[in-house]
Amino acid sequence: MQVTLRQMTSLPITLADVEAAAKRIQDRAVRTPCLEMEALSHIAGVRVFAKCELFQRTGSFKYRGAAHAVSRLPQSTTTCGVATHSSGNHGQALAFAAREKKFPCHVVMPHNAPLAKRAAVEKFGAHITLCEPTLAAREDMLARIVAQTGATVIPPYNHVDVMAGQGTMALEILADVDDVDAIIVPVGGGGLISGIAVAAKGLRNDITILGAEPAIADDAARSKSSGICQPSTNQLTIADGLRGALGSLTFPVVQQLVDEIQVVDEDAIARAMRFSWEQLKLTIEASAAVGAAVVMQDSFCALAHERKWRNVVIIFCGGNVDLDHLPWSR
Repeated sequence: MQVTLRQMTSLPITLADVEAAAKRIQDRAVRTPCLEMEALSHIAGVRVFAKCELFQRTGSFKYRGAAHAVSRLPQSTTTCGVATHSSGNHGQALAFAAREKKFPCHVVMPHNAPLAKRAAVEKFGAHITLCEPTLAAREDMLARIVAQTGATVIPPYNHVDVMAGQGTMALEILADVDDVDAIIVPVGGGGLISGIAVAAKGLRNDITILGAEPAIADDAARSKSSGICQPSTNQLTIADGLRGALGSLTFPVVQQLVDEIQVVDEDAIARAMRFSWEQLKLTIEASAAVGAAVVMQDSFCALAHERKWRNVVIIFCGGNVDLDHLPWSR
């Protein structure tokens, strides 16, 4: 899918926004490696590289967006602080970024969030409030906390500074890997894929952006197919970081710049996660395994051959794992 300049400038963020974000966080975010995964390349029939955001600060890509958003706030935020809702990774990232700026931080988390992620949010100094594991419950509880504290909301994805921060990853990918044909990105609320799509297509409008999503939480795929933003209807996927739904800012980017979204079932996600641990020696979380699961499907090999792809990058978006609840030990 090639896009026009007019399409790009009608979106909530631009390539210039992502480039500015990269300058703002260059001394804070880790420039993570983009490593060739020979075992996945053998399966997919193309060279597969992994952008290893499990090595990012706080263990996931979320630090990029959180650090950028916090960097844009006035120092007066030290009075009321910041707040968000998160199943874990964005909460950790915002808590860490807020601590760096000495801002108070409030995080609403579903009560079924992995204990390891809850512990990490607490370790970075945030105040946690638990709620029911639905998007509506998370947003309702967050509204109550903001009313009580006056905190500034930094959403996990539907925020221009967060989206621009996540997009900095694409600048690194295109600088580090020659002739990238496609980037495969896990999709939850869409902040990551939106930032990457804007940056990547702003630099190379012929590049393919593929979303990867759990089949039982396929609201993004349904949204793109229907042209209408669909609510999330299932919160039970093992890819807990992908339980959010597209927002008012991320949906237009997905609709215009993402070429397609592929879905994978829970068993495929678990197999890909275990494959990464055993064969790639990378302890990714289930949300990060969704892209690998797409690449490991027979249909992907056929797609890559049909489109004459040579180099594909998948986003290993995080490595914050609850070791007491591994998906293959259930």
